[in-house]
Amino acid sequence: MTSRAHIAMFSIAAHGHVNPSLEVIRELVARGHRVTYAIPPVFAQKVAATGAEVRPWHSTLPSPDDDPEAWGSTLLDNVEPFLADAIQALPQLIAAYDGDEPDLVLHDITAYPARVLAHRWGVPAISLSPNLVAWEGYEEEVAGPMWAEPKKTERGKAYYARFHAWLEENGITEHPDTFVGRPDRSIVLIPRALQPHADRVDDTVHRFVGACQGDRAGEGEWTRPAGAEKVVLVSLGSSFTRQPAFYRECVKAFGELPGWHLVLQVGKHVTPAALGVVPDDVEVRSWVPQLAVLKQADLFVTHAGAGGSQEGLATATPMIAVPQAVDQFGNADMLQGLGVARHIPMAEATAEALRKAALALVDDPEVARRLKDVQQEMAVEGGTRRAADLIEAELPVAQR
Repeated sequence: MTSRAHIAMFSIAAHGHVNPSLEVIRELVARGHRVTYAIPPVFAQKVAATGAEVRPWHSTLPSPDDDPEAWGSTLLDNVEPFLADAIQALPQLIAAYDGDEPDLVLHDITAYPARVLAHRWGVPAISLSPNLVAWEGYEEEVAGPMWAEPKKTERGKAYYARFHAWLEENGITEHPDTFVGRPDRSIVLIPRALQPHADRVDDTVHRFVGACQGDRAGEGEWTRPAGAEKVVLVSLGSSFTRQPAFYRECVKAFGELPGWHLVLQVGKHVTPAALGVVPDDVEVRSWVPQLAVLKQADLFVTHAGAGGSQEGLATATPMIAVPQAVDQFGNADMLQGLGVARHIPMAEATAEALRKAALALVDDPEVARRLKDVQQEMAVEGGTRRAADLIEAELPVAQR
């Protein structure tokens, strides 16, 4: 590197979108680059801890602490807020970077204004994808059928008309679907093992670097209790946690297994009282240092979000996947296909089903072997350092 570059990162206020980028940002700062990170204030402290300069902006999206039902239930319910938020955010971000344009833009897959800004500034843009990316044939196999009916409705037509108009106002002629789903450059922050149809992904666009995990020491430690022969962690992540009935089934499944210790993360919306009386070997918390627990756990019951899935793989922990929304269903199928997990739909996640799957997984030498194989594959993907190398390679020559 011959001079200090200004790299600007853009994301939304969601744990699953911010957290995967943080170690990459920390690494870029450590290499001497000046990194600004545009993010709503609720994540300012977490971002600032990487050494990046926070550029706060106001978002109209539901907050990370809102009930997931705030997003609605249909495809248009889910996508319209991102477009509306992007349109109102763009003037804020133009003002925030006026006279301080970066040399390169990094952006989460949902940060639509970032690509518009990169176009306005004439600088490279790189997508940092926290989950799966489109493969050759994705539009015909997944997106087309999913959008067939919504595109016929007046509401769907209005959504696309608004998106087209916004792009055209900013000098972009791409179709909205291509703009959102087909970046020019992409660094994929998941292991290739979690990517569906990985053999059909364009490697000239998408570079898989696997998990970008730090030591997480700042999140705290966790100590395995004396006498705990098996430890199981149950976590549905940070959003879809209002599931007291499911947690009660987990207590029934594992709380009475001799020698087992259950760590049950219930989130902010469920109180321990909602679970009734729990055995002494059940540890109920609103939040846990997940990676610290997984390094000592024998089983992980997860919603199969991208972050949790790869943490389970990185620590070679067998998993029971109980997906809740969006990409989690596909991740659950991928994990089961790898032979390292069982996919149990929420409606079927009874105490009996959970216990049966757990006992089958934890003592199966073939599951352990497959986990070790995936763990070794992930170790050579490069992680944080490779992601930073790929980003530096896209900088203007004088800034490398």
